[in-house]
Amino acid sequence: MKLYRVGILGYVAYLVFLGFAIVAGPRNIPAYVALCLSFACSVLWLVARRQLGDAFSVTPQARHLVTRGLYSKIRHPVYVFGTPAFLFIVLALTGWSALLVWVIVILIQVVRLRREERVLADTFGDEYTAYRTRTWF
Repeated sequence: MKLYRVGILGYVAYLVFLGFAIVAGPRNIPAYVALCLSFACSVLWLVARRQLGDAFSVTPQARHLVTRGLYSKIRHPVYVFGTPAFLFIVLALTGWSALLVWVIVILIQVVRLRREERVLADTFGDEYTAYRTRTWF
């Protein structure tokens, strides 16, 4: 249950950030488009997080291999949708200069992904290798 709260905490932080962007952000078409894209990504991020269920962990662990739902097509949908959810808010608030922040976030996410991939490959071996060949990212 504790890990569930940790996972939800990131989503709550996102919602607070989104609320701030809506209330205090710029009032122009690109900002509204970015916020709409952010919200769409956040819905898919939440779906991915829920589908992960008790396989979720803050540190790389391999409890069981999730291959249903979004995970049947994408190996890391939490990253694929969570990262742009925040990016679009930052873009709405600060414009294109936010891309520097995004590059830093992506570098951090790549390190995390590589650790997760290593743990999953070590734990599930051929099963994970087969799963990788069927999915994107």
